Amino acid sequence: MAQHILYIHQYFKTPQEGGAIRSYYLAKGLVEKGFEVEMLTTHNESIYTKAEIDGIKVHYLPVRYSNEMGFFKRIWSFFKFVRLAKKYAKNIASIDKAYITSTPLTVGLIGLWLKKKRHIPYIFEVRDLWPTAPIELGAIKSAPLKKYLYALEKKIYLGADKIVALSPGMRDWIKKVTPEKEVYMIPNMADCQFFKKELKDPKLTEFYNAQKPFVITYLGSIGITNHLEYLLDLASECKKRNLNIDFKVVGQGSQLSKIKLEAYLRKLSNVQFIGHQNKEGVRRLLNVTDATYVSFAKIPVLATNSPNKMFDSMASGKLTIVNSNGWTKDLVEQYKCGFYADPENPQEFIEKLKPFLTQKDLLESYKNNSRQIAEKLYSKRLQVEKLSKLLNNENKLKTNENEVYILTA
Repeated sequence: MAQHILYIHQYFKTPQEGGAIRSYYLAKGLVEKGFEVEMLTTHNESIYTKAEIDGIKVHYLPVRYSNEMGFFKRIWSFFKFVRLAKKYAKNIASIDKAYITSTPLTVGLIGLWLKKKRHIPYIFEVRDLWPTAPIELGAIKSAPLKKYLYALEKKIYLGADKIVALSPGMRDWIKKVTPEKEVYMIPNMADCQFFKKELKDPKLTEFYNAQKPFVITYLGSIGITNHLEYLLDLASECKKRNLNIDFKVVGQGSQLSKIKLEAYLRKLSNVQFIGHQNKEGVRRLLNVTDATYVSFAKIPVLATNSPNKMFDSMASGKLTIVNSNGWTKDLVEQYKCGFYADPENPQEFIEKLKPFLTQKDLLESYKNNSRQIAEKLYSKRLQVEKLSKLLNNENKLKTNENEVYILTA
C-alpha cells in the first residue's frame, strides 16, 4: 500500500509561478513513484482553497507574506501558518509520515505537534540555517530570543525521525547541534530535462538586448542576504576597463529599488534589470547568458546555502561564478565549471574572468563540465530517488558511483 506523505512547505511554488520549486519536483517525483502526497502551504488570498497539481493535493492556507515585510510581520506570518497548519492537518486522515521543510524554523513546531498529538513521525529538511542566519545578519539581537530560538532548533532536530540537509556546510552545523542524529544530504537539483546546453538564439539575444560578446546574469532574490552591491562593483570595474560585458539582474526582492537607484547613480549602463521570471523565462534568459553570478553577503552562515539558481546554471551549461568561500567554491573549483572571486575585490574577479573572454576553448570546456556535473551529481531524478529511499527507511542513499562528493564532502 502506498505511503501517505504530508509535505509541509510554507512557500510551495510551481514552475509557472517561478521561484524556488524544489518542493514541487520532490513531491511530483514521489507521486510518480507511487506515494500519496498532500502539501500544506500558503497563498496571499483571504480564503482556504484546495487544488490538485500533477497528482499533488495542495492545501493553500490564507497567510499573507512578502519579501518586503518587516521583521515582526514576518514572525506573525510564521506563527499564523503554524496555527492554521495544525488546524487543517487534524482533518487529513491516514498520514504515514510528514516531510517538513524550512524556512522558517517555526514549521518544525508543526512536526513536534504531529508527533505528540497524532504519533506521526516527521523528517525535517533544513534549507537555511535558522536561527543562525538572521542572528548573523543582525535581524535578531535580543539575547533571550536567541537562546529560545537555538533551543527550539535543537528540539526540532531531536524530535525529527530523520534530518535532511541541502549542503555539506548545513550538515556539519546540524551534526554539531545534535551529534546523535543522522543527517542525510539531498542537495538542490538540476532539471537536466528542461534546461539544456544550447547555442544562443539570435531572436532572444535581440529581445533581451544581449548583443555584447559576453553576458553575466544574476538570477534569484534581491534581498539583504544577496548583497547585489557586489555585482554593481564588478559592473563598475568592467566599465572602467572598457570590457565588452553586459550584466543582467533577474528577480525581485526587498532591495531591488535600492540596487536600481545605486546602478542609476553610478551610471552603470552595462547593467539591465529584468523582473521576476517563471521557469520558462529563466530558460530564455540563460540561453543568452555566458556566465552566472551567485551572490551572497559576506556572512559565514550564508556560505552554507544551496542556491537553486546555481543548479539551473549548471544544467544549462554555463560558467558558474560564486562569491561565497564555502562548499560552492569547492564545487566549482574541483570540477572546473566556474570560479570563486572575493566579492570585495573586483580586480580579482576581472583577472579570473579574463581567460574566459579570450580563450573560447577554455570557456567551452568549463561550460561542458558544468552540464556534466549537473547530470552526474545533481539531476532531479537522483534527488527524487534519494528522498524515496529515505521515506522507505533505506539508509544508503547513494544512487550511483559518481556521488562520492555530495555524500562525503
